[in-house]
Parts: sequence; structure tokens; C-alpha cells
Amino acid sequence: MLPALPGWAEPVGRPVKIVALGDSLTAGLGLGTTDAFPAKLQRALTAKGLKVEIINAGVSGDTAAGGLARLDWSVPDGTDAAIVELGANDALRGLEPKVTAAALGSILARLKERRIPVLLAGMRAPRNLGEDYGRAFGQVFTDLAARNDVLFYPFFLEGVAAMPNLNQPDGIHPTAAGVDVIVASILPKVEELIGRVSAR
Repeated sequence: MLPALPGWAEPVGRPVKIVALGDSLTAGLGLGTTDAFPAKLQRALTAKGLKVEIINAGVSGDTAAGGLARLDWSVPDGTDAAIVELGANDALRGLEPKVTAAALGSILARLKERRIPVLLAGMRAPRNLGEDYGRAFGQVFTDLAARNDVLFYPFFLEGVAAMPNLNQPDGIHPTAAGVDVIVASILPKVEELIGRVSAR
């Protein structure tokens, strides 16, 4: 029996198809396929009795603009919902926050036109870029979530960033254990996302 989720009806036929559109943090750089975020998220949801399929549409090195450029083929027809995890590479390259905002805004607008519910994952800029940049960059995600009425998870790497035991030697990409922390933390928001699919 499925757990009671807001707006959730027991699925009939195919599983709920969720595309995880992201960069290397989604793709699982340095990890085996089964240890990447989409695979572990699917297993966690399945363990809760939810019938879902999480598609890994992560491309290492992608900026928000890169995600926008490949949006139509990365999020194909038949997609029920999307998790958007982009922006880390924008910050690493020191791109103007307004550039990131424009690209992410276009992604959200186009998914809204297709009536695809979205969970937007926020990102923070490295501290070495300064407080002003960090504040402006972080505000991009908060503002976009509010303006587009999408579900929002403020920081994708919450509980993992700057934790040596949860990151690979580069200090940027999570280990399999780090992915476990991400999945456990974001899981309630993904369950809300599934609820929106049913309500739609």
C-alpha cells in the first residue's frame, strides 16, 4: 500500500517519470552508475512504495545555459516532473548571477508551458568569490522559485558541502555516502513533487 501523500493517487500502469536535469552533481561524476543521485533517489522512493522512474539527465560541466540548450531532448515528451539542479558551474566560473537567472528562468518557463511540475534545487557560490557575489547568486534561486511557483530545495549540497568525509578528493563532488545524505534530505520535497503530478 502506498503512503498517503498530498494529492497522491495510487498509480495505474507506468511509473511516474521524473527527469533529473543537472550537471556533474546529478550525473554522478567519479561514481558508479548505481551510486549517482538519480539511481539512489529512485531506490529510496521505491523503498517507500512509490512507483517512479528517475532519469539521469546530468551532464558534467553544464552551466544553466547548457541545460537550457538541451532542454527539449533532455526532458522528452512523456516526462511527468523534473528536478532542476544547475548553477554550480556558473558559480565556479564566476558568471554574472543575472546570466544564470535568465537561463534558469527560461527553463522553468518552458517546463511550465508543458505543464511539467518542477523541483528547483538551489546552489551556493564558493566563498572565495566574495559575500556580495554569494548573496546575489543565492538570491537567484529564491527569487525564481517564488516567481514561478515551483517546489524549492534551497541548497542541493546541504549537509555535504565542505565535509571532507562526504566528498571526493576534489572537495566538490560527493562520495556515495555524500549522495546518501543528499537523497535523505531532499526526499520529502521529491515526495511533494510526486504529489503535484497526481494533482495535475
